[in-house]
Amino acid sequence: MKNDPVEKPQQRGYLRKLLGKEYFILLRKIKWLKESGRFARVEPSTSYNHLCIEHQSILLRPLKDVDMYLQHNKIVNLRLAAEKINGVTIHPGQTFSLWNLVGRPTKKKGYLEGLTLENGKMGKGIGGGLCQLGNLLYWMSIHTALTIKERWRHGYDVFPDINRSIPFGCGATLSYNYIDLQIENNGNQSFRIEVWLDDTYLRGKIISNAPSDIKYQVKEEDHHFAQQWWGGYTRHNKIYRIATYKDGKETRELIAENNAIMMYNPMLNA
Repeated sequence: MKNDPVEKPQQRGYLRKLLGKEYFILLRKIKWLKESGRFARVEPSTSYNHLCIEHQSILLRPLKDVDMYLQHNKIVNLRLAAEKINGVTIHPGQTFSLWNLVGRPTKKKGYLEGLTLENGKMGKGIGGGLCQLGNLLYWMSIHTALTIKERWRHGYDVFPDINRSIPFGCGATLSYNYIDLQIENNGNQSFRIEVWLDDTYLRGKIISNAPSDIKYQVKEEDHHFAQQWWGGYTRHNKIYRIATYKDGKETRELIAENNAIMMYNPMLNA
């Protein structure tokens, strides 16, 4: 184990968290108004043919100490949010914002109580479970020429790896609306995102209007655990995007460095 220093998390009072959240929500809404012309929108009639990537994640995954009704409610929440995103087209110079499209998840809109994570602790909240959508969109986007403009990493590693198919730390946490996932198109191609649910999986794909001469891979390096001076364990890694060109040339780009506080003992047996 390496010793990467991570500060012990601070606990804040309920009122301070509530007021602080609404303050940052207001600031983000003001920023949206100033940048309204730059955001990508759903274009139902647009059709592209060049598949960049497709991915899927399982909907119902039994988790320790989590009631399954929260998982079923999550499916409702994901379906409502996916309907707002499916078909969004990101033209050159535009930015995709998850929350700008989805809006605030409320009971009135049909959102249900789902699993939430706050400071490494499990809870319940209206619209809970939408991080799975953020995870899917982030993972697909880093396999394309799109640029991640805003992404918030998970500060806690809550559950041990259960059939993990992608490297640790390749997700995107969400909280309306100031903890957002924003994806920018700085190239000359247009990209269309499609997301939907079937009986088993949340599915997605990114399609372009032109073929690409570049193939992208995402690799994890320097994965390790560390014990902190305050007694807890943390998990660390670096995520690189490898671009391979037609002539065989490769470039490496560090796209994320994850330092998460673990909510379980890494020395436990499998």
